[in-house]
Amino acid sequence: MNELKQLEAQRDDEIEIDLGEIFHLLLNKIWVIILCFIVGGVIGFAGTKILVTPQYSASSMIYILTKTTSVTSLADIQMGSQLTSDFGILAKSRPVIEEVNKNLKLDYSYEQLASMVQATNQSDTRILRFTVTDTDPVEAKKIANEIANVTAERVAYVMSSDKPKIVEEAVVPKSPSSPNTKKNASVVALVFAFAAAAIIVLRYLLNDTIQNEDDVKKYLELHMLAAIPTEKRK
Repeated sequence: MNELKQLEAQRDDEIEIDLGEIFHLLLNKIWVIILCFIVGGVIGFAGTKILVTPQYSASSMIYILTKTTSVTSLADIQMGSQLTSDFGILAKSRPVIEEVNKNLKLDYSYEQLASMVQATNQSDTRILRFTVTDTDPVEAKKIANEIANVTAERVAYVMSSDKPKIVEEAVVPKSPSSPNTKKNASVVALVFAFAAAAIIVLRYLLNDTIQNEDDVKKYLELHMLAAIPTEKRK
């Protein structure tokens, strides 16, 4: 009975030893993991540069309230904020988008140009920001400024008031807003490194061949334990 307990305890120890062996295995193969990390990073960087088209973003802003808009109470201020959100939707309406397309002599469909425009309203303000994303930084700037101008005219028409002021005109972006080359390279590098480690561990776990005297000893002891009925182990 004592021998059986010793074999069972030894089998449990083998599991711990195997975990230790896996750690040492990965440590011994760390150069492979590092190499895969570097290769993955290079592939991610090169793939992003070659396959992904850079996108540039330019932004302009308008202030909704004009000198003819009276703000006499908190309710009026809150109403102004709500209208700002409404005009954010108005900025992507068909009349505005088609007017921009016509003024700049662009060759986009309504859906294409509308998808390039993002109108946002910063919380608790009456300022609308228009961000245009395009593969051409100069064109992104032109569209952003024209969107602001046409939207301001549309707001004046809808509100029957003066044209809102342009707070900030768009400038030509100097660097792309996407893709994030460093992030993509890092993600691909980590995927390659993890895949390399997983393959190393799987090959170790699936390798059940006898390679040395210790493997022979473990093989015999485990088979002896398996051959003994469960009742006798108790």
